Amino acid sequence: MALLSLNKRNRGELARLHHEMDDLFDSFFRGLDRPFGGSNAWPAIDVAEQDDAVVVRAEVPGCKADDIDISVCNNTLTISGEKKETREEKDKGYYYAESSYGSFRRDVSLPAEVDANKVEATCKDGVLSITLPKAARSKAVKVQIKD
Repeated sequence: MALLSLNKRNRGELARLHHEMDDLFDSFFRGLDRPFGGSNAWPAIDVAEQDDAVVVRAEVPGCKADDIDISVCNNTLTISGEKKETREEKDKGYYYAESSYGSFRRDVSLPAEVDANKVEATCKDGVLSITLPKAARSKAVKVQIKD
């Protein structure tokens, strides 16, 4: 067995090989533990804080409003549901299919306390929009400075 001396040049090559192996394994296992694959949790969400409300938008293509449940508890918004398979072509083979189906759940920590009784939600064109009005005690109050 021959020993390889580790000079600076060989260390660089070994580090490159190490990074390439990491990338190979990361790309292979990416998405296996997440519903619908992909590198991020599903559904993808945007959270925006406004003066009087928190607005959450979630991408839910292929889901109907009846397939989605929304709840608010202890400053956490939970979006859950199921994307159902609608494919009727049982006998045809597919060359490439990325469409995924199944249950999903996202828990979102809200940046402010909200009034859970006044939450409104709409689902249109595959986008779920949720408006969560802030509780009165969470709204910012402008303080005047006295001279």
